[in-house]
Amino acid sequence: MDPLTIAAAAGMRARLESLSLVANNLANTSAPGFKADRESFSLYLSEETKSAQQDGTGVAQPFLPVVESQWTDTTQGELRGTGNMNDIALSGKGFFQTTGPEGPLFTRDGRFSVTSTGKLVTQSGLEFASESGQPFQLDPALSVSVDADGTVRQQGMEAGRLKVVDWAAGTPSAKKSGGYFQLDPRSTNALQPATAQLRQGYQEQSNLAPAEGSVRLIEIMRQFEALNKAAQIGGDMNRYVVEDVARVTA
Repeated sequence: MDPLTIAAAAGMRARLESLSLVANNLANTSAPGFKADRESFSLYLSEETKSAQQDGTGVAQPFLPVVESQWTDTTQGELRGTGNMNDIALSGKGFFQTTGPEGPLFTRDGRFSVTSTGKLVTQSGLEFASESGQPFQLDPALSVSVDADGTVRQQGMEAGRLKVVDWAAGTPSAKKSGGYFQLDPRSTNALQPATAQLRQGYQEQSNLAPAEGSVRLIEIMRQFEALNKAAQIGGDMNRYVVEDVARVTA
């Protein structure tokens, strides 16, 4: 395979990976607190090719584009007023801590409800953690108010304080379904109180606007079409070499 076709094929593969990522982002633009995934590109040259070039036993090949890694953009999305007192948004850095089935999970989605047994839970049913470590015990028949510092009240009486935490930049985190994040157990020991302020009656929107996602999707598709055309040109050139250049004339 010639260098042109190899480079075009590698580019198409990288664009397909980006397409999958952007499509997932677009599918979640309506999810409160959703954080978009981004990709980091690099250039790749196989060890076999490097060795062949150094030994003089191979043909020099181009560096090929590759999606080196994916990362999550945790910048804050727009805070939009809903008028629903069961919505809470974080203004600033931080995450709500919840109690997951295998340890703490963290989210920016502050939509809550009170169960018939008085638990304060997320939309997916996970309990919100409190600063004291004790579960909230609320009256499901009464309204809930939340102060800017996370203090939960019913009829003016304090029922506890929501645990809102943050972690140092670069701390590895795994993205889970439902807009949750999970940290390595060793990293949870380094959690620190967040500086975010809570705003009741607001929802944080996805930090990827639908228009931005649509533009990126179109760009990726156009780039893929251009690379596909380059691969076709490479194939036509190879066929021309085989059929015409190498033809034996009488």
